[in-house]
Formats: sequence, structure tokens, C-alpha cells
Amino acid sequence: MTDPGPGPIEAASARLLDWLGRTAGTAAHLSTAEQKSGGKPDSGVTVYPLEVRPARQTRGTGPREPYRFTVRFLVTGPLPALDRLLIAAVRAGEPEILLTAGDPALWQALGIPPRPALIVDLPAAVTFPELPAPPVLHPLKIEHIGRRTLAGTVVGPGDVPLAAVRVEVLGTTLTATTDAHGRFTVAGVPDTGEVRLRLAGRGRTFVAAVEPGGDIGGGPDGPDLILRCDLPTR
Repeated sequence: MTDPGPGPIEAASARLLDWLGRTAGTAAHLSTAEQKSGGKPDSGVTVYPLEVRPARQTRGTGPREPYRFTVRFLVTGPLPALDRLLIAAVRAGEPEILLTAGDPALWQALGIPPRPALIVDLPAAVTFPELPAPPVLHPLKIEHIGRRTLAGTVVGPGDVPLAAVRVEVLGTTLTATTDAHGRFTVAGVPDTGEVRLRLAGRGRTFVAAVEPGGDIGGGPDGPDLILRCDLPTR
């Protein structure tokens, strides 16, 4: 088996130690509750891993999003070093610093006396391997689908033009809205046969089927459509 390298928690710890060493101007090292200092603060900056916390997950339509979480650390050290860390984090906007390290139960669990400290939250994630695309076993066939413009007028009882009626081409994302004269135009309609339209307005919905050929309006191919529906004129 090959070595997968450091995991996300270990990598987050390494990133924090690197930032602490560069920012605090003193050595930084990782400690645990078992490594007690006999009540005396360790020299330099000491980091205690505290917990792993869930983070808000994101979902998309593309590749699978990483599983995101936060690693929380307690950072102690000399006051000048803590000052430099706090100032640098606040000015840069990262990492996230919390001033909530005064819980006596926390210090009791670590086995050391309370002292000035910072809580640092670092983001981490578990990524998913990208799955290879399946091979294409057959020659690709490219089929050209003609498109045309659909134009017409929506009228109600007495052939009164209806304004503000939404016209949708079913099976597509193509839509239009009639103007003050009841007219609409939809470009890019697939020329594949029967066109089904949904008309929505004044709290009611109708579906109309238009056959290909001269019945489809727009341009020199034929006259404009007249779509009659039982919608109130006001």
C-alpha cells in the first residue's frame, strides 16, 4: 500500500504551527493533555488540539463537493506572542480567533493552570477522488436540430388581445410574455415536430399544441399564430 500522506486534521495542525512560528516570532509546538508541564507554562507557543467541529456543507451539480469541517485548537504562550498572533489574525481576517478560553473545566481537563490563551478555528476538508469518465465505445453521432422563431398573438373572448400572459415552450426553458397588444415572440424553438405551449395568466393556465408547418408563425414560413383561450380580459 502507498502512503496516503497526512490527513486533513494533521495537515490543519501543520498549517497552524507554520503560521504560529512565522507570526509569533517564537517556536510553536503541539501538546496534548497527557503532556503536562507541572504547572509551568511551556516555552514558546503551545498548541492543544481540542475538537473537530462540523461545518456547513455545500452541494453542486458538478463533481462531488468535499466534506468540510473545522479543527479547533487552544493556543497558549507569552503575552507578546499572543499579542502578535491576535493582531495578525484580526488584520488579515484569518484564521478565526475566539476569545473564549476562560472555561475552568477546559483547563481542568488539560491539567494545567488557567493562563491567557486564544481559541483558533481552522477549516479542513475531506476530498473525494475524481471518477474517470467512462470510455466512448461507439462513434459519436452529431445531429443538427433546426430552430425557428415562434410568434403570435394571445386573445381572449371576443378576440380581445391579452397582455401580460406568460407563454412557455414545454420541454425547454424558452419563455415570453405578451405585450399590450397580446403579441409574443420566442426565438430558438426546436423544429422537431409538435410544439406544446403553456399559457399562464390571470390565475389560470392553458396548454396548446401547435403542429409544424404553416401553423407555426414567425417570419416568412407562415402567418402569426392566433392563440385563443378563455381568460378574462381584465
